[in-house]
Amino acid sequence: MKELLLIILAYFIGSIPTALIVSRNFFGIDIREYGSGNMGATNTFRVLGSRFGTIVMAGDILKGVLAVALYNFLPFYIHDEWHRTNLMVGLGLAAVVGHIYPVFADFKGGKGVATLFGMILAVQPVIAASCVGVFLLVLFLTRYVSLSSILAGIALPVCVLWIWNDEVTIYRIFAVLVALLVILTHQKNIIRILRGNESRVPILKYRDRRKAAKSNSK
Repeated sequence: MKELLLIILAYFIGSIPTALIVSRNFFGIDIREYGSGNMGATNTFRVLGSRFGTIVMAGDILKGVLAVALYNFLPFYIHDEWHRTNLMVGLGLAAVVGHIYPVFADFKGGKGVATLFGMILAVQPVIAASCVGVFLLVLFLTRYVSLSSILAGIALPVCVLWIWNDEVTIYRIFAVLVALLVILTHQKNIIRILRGNESRVPILKYRDRRKAAKSNSK
């Protein structure tokens, strides 16, 4: 019963509409009416810029971390690794579902990637750091947050199954499911990337301007 209450609480934490709060309080708009219509960090980067996109991403990551940390309210799980792992994954997934279908925003949320990362950060910090490295590298090279998220999601099962070869079954299943979920929720982005009309986020734009200036001067 206590576990169920914590999972419900984790869902409510995930339902906190970070992007909507930021867009309404700082710009007086509903972020879902602009860009891709998505209430997540990627669309916030695209519509409101890198500063507020970063704030939203940090907030969404924090939701995943806080949700997983709820297991600390049940002392039994602190000393039982197997049951603790299952509860942490359950709490994290509840937060992700809350982000995608937020009760506080008419069940129209984001894609859950940042909250997923927060969950992974709380459960497996070393693997999470590896996925962040993939995300940042792809973002630096392409400025596509969506592509960065997709490849970071795919990197998760690669790290869990092969690089670190984690033997905990729940981690292995979870890693594969995360990759599939990220790909599933980014289908439209994948189509736009293949067509060449996916929007790039306004970061590293000065680097691109310098490159364009050098090309024009030749």
